[in-house]
Amino acid sequence: MTDTSRVVARAVDALRAGELVAFPTETVYGLGADAANADAVRRLYLVKGRPPRHPVIVHIARSDQLDELGRDVPDDARLLADAFWPGPLTIVVRRDHARVVPEVTGGLDTVGLRVPDHPVALELLESFGGGVAAPSANRFGRVSPTTAAHVRADLGDDVRIVLDGGACRVGVESTIVDVTGAEPAILRVGGVSRGEVERVIGRVCASRTSGEAAAPGTLASHYAPRAEVELVDAAAAAARAAVILARSERVGLLASAPVPADLPAPVVVLTAPHDTEEYARVLYSRLREADDLGLDVLLVVSPSGSDGLGAAVADRVRRAAHPARP
Repeated sequence: MTDTSRVVARAVDALRAGELVAFPTETVYGLGADAANADAVRRLYLVKGRPPRHPVIVHIARSDQLDELGRDVPDDARLLADAFWPGPLTIVVRRDHARVVPEVTGGLDTVGLRVPDHPVALELLESFGGGVAAPSANRFGRVSPTTAAHVRADLGDDVRIVLDGGACRVGVESTIVDVTGAEPAILRVGGVSRGEVERVIGRVCASRTSGEAAAPGTLASHYAPRAEVELVDAAAAAARAAVILARSERVGLLASAPVPADLPAPVVVLTAPHDTEEYARVLYSRLREADDLGLDVLLVVSPSGSDGLGAAVADRVRRAAHPARP
């Protein structure tokens, strides 16, 4: 047995004992509890600081578990699972009441299911055998973790075991598709584009990406560092930075390469991602870096792109942003 397998075996025992385990996925690190154990899930919500009516995603090892944790599973769900699992897509179906307790879903009759694309996560889930309810492994509303170090910094001793699988490959959360209604609907944009989803199911998806509890990560304010995040156009970055510096505040900039020119000298320029995939992969690390550097304001120029990862990055930045002060 490898060292990783030994730690995974301990993590499985912890889950079965009702304890919390953090584990890597390709998107972000998750904070996991047995989805069939109401006490464990309540502990998860308490540690996370998550509102009890805000549902969490359940992670599974294989697509055939759709029928174990879900019921009346429609053809659209099977088409999506075949096309994108393992991967950054969550599929909302009717929940099996015995395998998924209502505490997981905020009392809803539906549940989001996902097979993550990470070897450590899949080993954990396969060994555990059931569903693992897992939001991102950070305090509610704060920046999602993409390394094991982020998890430890955020949660400390509140999590029993942290499985270290390196830095997350995608870096932003999964796309969520609800297939329980008359028409499929995107509830959260993420690593799989709306166009890809529509090509697989052969019809148009509605968009329902706002609301207090439409899906995990869809509150108006979310993913926020302590620094104020402010969205700017590249052409306006230098002038806006000058206004903030005049208030004697520390200001930084996050933008794709090449960064806007003529920035005032005191502006802290965070290392620029070179493409949209890199931007998604490093976004949460850069937001955390803004706090580590003691910035008061972080100006962010979102990447271009109206679908897929570009849309996901823009969505996360918009939810992290504060209204601009004069």
